[in-house]
Amino acid sequence: MRTLLLAVLLIASAPALAAPATAPPTRLGLCAACHGETGIAQMPGAPNLAGQRLDYLRAALAQYRDGRRDVAVMRAAIGPLSNAELDALARWYSMQTPAAPSIGQGRP
Repeated sequence: MRTLLLAVLLIASAPALAAPATAPPTRLGLCAACHGETGIAQMPGAPNLAGQRLDYLRAALAQYRDGRRDVAVMRAAIGPLSNAELDALARWYSMQTPAAPSIGQGRP
């Protein structure tokens, strides 16, 4: 009987244990114009960000914001963002599903 009660409690609490759905960051709009809301680039030449490593995205965004990576459009886009806002963007894009490779992509 105790095992049955434990099983019922675990099943009932399973949704609460699941990772909460994450809403898009409030500052996603400007990034999404080029990189897409889900990290799949909308503009030729803009890199896909979906599924990139979180630590890489955090570092890259900070470098663009601080001018260590000298790309004017990126500095203008994220210059006024706080560390928390950059972190939210990095988390969002790192959690997105990368694009499937195109046929022939990566072949010489």
